[in-house]
Order: sequence, then structure tokens, then C-alpha cells
Amino acid sequence: MIRLGIDMGGTKIEGIALGLDGRVVARRRIPTPRGDYSGTLDAIADLVAGLESEAGSTGTVGVGIPGTISPATGLVKNANSVWLIGHPLQQDLAARLDRPVRLGNDANCFALSEASDGAGAGASVVFGVIVGTGTGGGIVVNGRLHTGPNAVAGEWGHNPMPWPQTGEWPGPSCYCGRHGCIESFLSGPGLVRDHHTHTGEQLSSEAIVERAAASDPAAEATLKRYEERMARALSSVINLLDPDTIVLGGGLSKLERLYRNVPPLLDRWVFTDRVDTRLVPPVHGDASGVRGAAWLWQPGELNP
Repeated sequence: MIRLGIDMGGTKIEGIALGLDGRVVARRRIPTPRGDYSGTLDAIADLVAGLESEAGSTGTVGVGIPGTISPATGLVKNANSVWLIGHPLQQDLAARLDRPVRLGNDANCFALSEASDGAGAGASVVFGVIVGTGTGGGIVVNGRLHTGPNAVAGEWGHNPMPWPQTGEWPGPSCYCGRHGCIESFLSGPGLVRDHHTHTGEQLSSEAIVERAAASDPAAEATLKRYEERMARALSSVINLLDPDTIVLGGGLSKLERLYRNVPPLLDRWVFTDRVDTRLVPPVHGDASGVRGAAWLWQPGELNP
């Protein structure tokens, strides 16, 4: 048996086949049929068939989506890929593939991947954080994904920025309809907005990082504010969950200075005498989402 992972993004759908030892035995990528629900089902079914043909074996199927399944209705909710919202995606895929299918939020899949055989391997509690276009998170406890009765465990991005400083309250508006969400500060667009607010310059996050590396004082100040805000946001998670390891993912996780500069700032906000939580980059990088989807089925589990 193999384990198949499907990572459904807004522009591409990636699939891998993992052996029971975690080794990748097949990998494929296809365009996402944007706006086409039925076409999305067909694309995933074709991708699964292609992976199994290449691997020479059938397997379990896990799918990571940019949203989640409502426990109340069984339908997709909170999805950036809006054409999925309100559909019974899990049931429809199971019917197309003639087997049970497990679905997970893409941030949860990231956390599960890194907790299983990545940067958080061996840790009892792992908090996986996505800091990119959006800001999400996932929680893994003793190797098992924790989603909660509302399927929103780990959604730290839609809590308010803790201990707001001057000028941060009520904070920027968020697409969720509220103000001052962590996502509005720590996402890539949030970093860009903050720099523009303080300087009047409209720069990409990459350009801000490049200028800071070249000793530009305004860009350096922007990243300092970002690091201090990340420390506050992560401190609230540590105070509540006390994870062994926090793994960063997404585009901004590639910013190496975060792993040097954020941990020393945690002492001010965490309710303890010494912070031992590790803040680390991912081992599997951009592949963590699709690997985590495969890990939705644990080794030894077989499709009925």
C-alpha cells in the first residue's frame, strides 16, 4: 500500500505518493480548474489515477484544501477557493474514487507533515504556523492532528493581536469582517501595508527584506515591528498551548532573521521564567502541505 497526498491550491493541484517509510515514490502537478467544482473533482480523480499508475499500487487518499469541512453540515466552509464552499467535497471525492477520503485544512496538513517527519518530529506538541498570503496554523498532539469540534483549532490568525501597542487598535480591517486580526499584521500583505503606512512606499515583501539586508533604516524598522508583533502573537499561543516546537511555513518563513530575533523577545510576554519552546523553519518547505495530506492516513491504516 501507498499513501496519496493531494494539495489543492488556487492555481495548481499537487499530488504525491508516499511509501509506508515516508519515501516519495511518485509526484505530479496539474493546473487547478478554477471556478469549476465538477472539473475539480475530475482533476483530482485523474491525478490519483496517474499517481497510482506510476507507483504501481493503490493507496489511501488525503486531500489538503484551503478551507475546512463544517462538522455541522459536512460541507466546505472558510475556503479561499470559493467554488468549493457549500459542497460535500469529501463525500463527492469518496464516490469518484470508490474509497474513503480524508480532508484537512492546508495549514493543518503543514503542521502534520512537520510533526510526523519534519522539524517537529518527536515533539509531543507541535504548532505549525503559515505566514504567507494569509496566516493560519495547525496543532498536532502526540502525532495526531487536533481540529476541535468546530474544525478551527489552530486558527490563530483570526484572533486579535495581543497586547496592542499605540496605533494598533482597532487595527486594519480583515476579510473575516473584523479588525486587528493577527493575519492583518503578520501576513505578507500585512507586512506590505505596514511599511506603506509608515513610509508611503509601496514595496513588495521581498523588496522590504532586500532593503533591510542592505541596511535601509525604514525597511529595517518595518521588520523590527514585524518581529515584535510575531513575538506577541506566538507568546499568546505559548501561554495557552505551551507547544514543544513551533514550525513556521509560508513565504515569510524563509526569512532567516526571524529564528534569531523572535525567540529572545518571547520572554517579555510568556508567563514563565524561561521560554524553552523551539522556533524552527520547516524541513520539507513548500512540500509540507502535500506530504501532510498523505499523513492524514497514519502508517498501517488501510482503506476498507
